[in-house]
Amino acid sequence: MVHSVKEIAAALRAEAFGAVDLLVSSAAEPASAGPDDLALAMTPAYGAALAQGRARAAVVWPGADWQALGLEAAIVAPRARLAMAGLTQMLDQPLGGGGISPHAAIDPTAQIGANVTIGAFTVVGADAVIGDNTWIADQVSVAHGVRIGAGCQIHAGVRLQRSVQLGARVILQPNAAIGGDGFSFVTAEPSNVEKARETLGEAPTEIPADPTWYRIHSLGGVIIGDDVEVGANSSVDAGTIRATRIGAGTKIDSLVQVGHNVVVGEHCLLCAQAGVAGSTVLGDRVVVGGKAGVADNLIVGDDVVLGGGSVVLSNVPKGRVMMGYPATRMATHIEGYKALRRLPRTLRDLAKR
Repeated sequence: MVHSVKEIAAALRAEAFGAVDLLVSSAAEPASAGPDDLALAMTPAYGAALAQGRARAAVVWPGADWQALGLEAAIVAPRARLAMAGLTQMLDQPLGGGGISPHAAIDPTAQIGANVTIGAFTVVGADAVIGDNTWIADQVSVAHGVRIGAGCQIHAGVRLQRSVQLGARVILQPNAAIGGDGFSFVTAEPSNVEKARETLGEAPTEIPADPTWYRIHSLGGVIIGDDVEVGANSSVDAGTIRATRIGAGTKIDSLVQVGHNVVVGEHCLLCAQAGVAGSTVLGDRVVVGGKAGVADNLIVGDDVVLGGGSVVLSNVPKGRVMMGYPATRMATHIEGYKALRRLPRTLRDLAKR
């Protein structure tokens, strides 16, 4: 798809300079950009790389001397990553396909809205409801009674289990699994892990008379709000009795685990390999960094930021920035880290006295 520099600038609500009628067909990094590409040189660090490519137009940083950089046209982006959001949306390829594949298996009781795409080998169960303008790729499973809102994108290999409800404009990346049973088991007598938790590890471990882990079934399903995105190979488990809930506008990265009965607030970010254990509540606008973990039955307040790799073992008041294992306030963690680094030198100095 071809756009003029002027059209792109208008879409980004940015200023364009020079030969604004110049046409570009794609975006590229400065060093590899060709004459028909729009180079992305949004910070001064990328300025020198423009000379290595052949771009005639670029998105540049405020104050850049775009003519000295050898460009015929330029778009000035005050906030680079926000410009990237608009630009990539504008240049992205449209979703493929259209209509309902003859190789899809759709139960006759399912309700399919207007202008819906359903790919090959997708299965739609009885009494499922699919909203208008929703796009469903190949090899998707939509279980009995699932509700999918309008304008959703359900990519290849997604599994939607029973009692799942999706709001409008939800995007599920390939192989996301929504509504699988939670990891919930119980023994006939208190298990060693229960004893350890109650006694802080002081109770002796014992071989149980009945070691069977009895399964607690998940009946609550999952409710996902509007404009939520879930990354590839992530899973959101069904609640036990009440639904697991993901608030509107929340974005979940790839390889994230959300346990049963969890409530995630609105406009949260859960980054790659993060895990939220069962029955925990995350407030609104919470950011959970990559590989961070939150233990079960906790409350994490609004606007909390959990640094990458941190592990939360107790409730977190709203507005805190936490790091480490166990997670503490960022300033406390940094001071402890500095002290730990100084420890070998301190011990050497003490040994000399």
